Amino acid sequence: MTNYNQSRFPGPDPYAPLKDLPTFTLTSTDIRDGEQLQEDQLADKSISPQLSWADLPEGTKSLAVTCLDPDAPTGAGFWHWSAFNIPVDTTELPSGAGSKADLGVGAVSLRNDSGAPEYYGAAPPEGHGPHRYLYAVHAVDVEKLDIDEDSPATVLGFNLYFHSIGRTIIWGWAETE
Repeated sequence: MTNYNQSRFPGPDPYAPLKDLPTFTLTSTDIRDGEQLQEDQLADKSISPQLSWADLPEGTKSLAVTCLDPDAPTGAGFWHWSAFNIPVDTTELPSGAGSKADLGVGAVSLRNDSGAPEYYGAAPPEGHGPHRYLYAVHAVDVEKLDIDEDSPATVLGFNLYFHSIGRTIIWGWAETE
């Protein structure tokens, strides 16, 4: 994983105040770690990237996937995607899975910060500079997080603080001039 905490990006490292967790293998056929996102991952198309993972920590019972833009001019970033209760036997999400309701039996996709329960592509404000998009896969120690489907992504983030036993991130960036 390349370092996503670089001075050319205006926002903080959103994972700095969280506990350090073991990482595991995360790859994507759609994202090259630390490079500019492809057109498909931008808001106009909003196609969630393919993500594959392996070597989960022992004790993993389910998974969660999030995408956060920590550089959004909000003071709290902008959640582009948050899904949880993904079955532990799932080893990948194909391109476009974020726009589908079926992420696996019992999986839940929460509303992104644009209001829809799906992936919303990168959309940095014009002239605001480059923004990072952090795609994180979280190894969770319970089969089911009991979170209301109408909850915001921050509620998932809070619950992940207490239930994640591993986390790995792949990231890209986008800029609108």
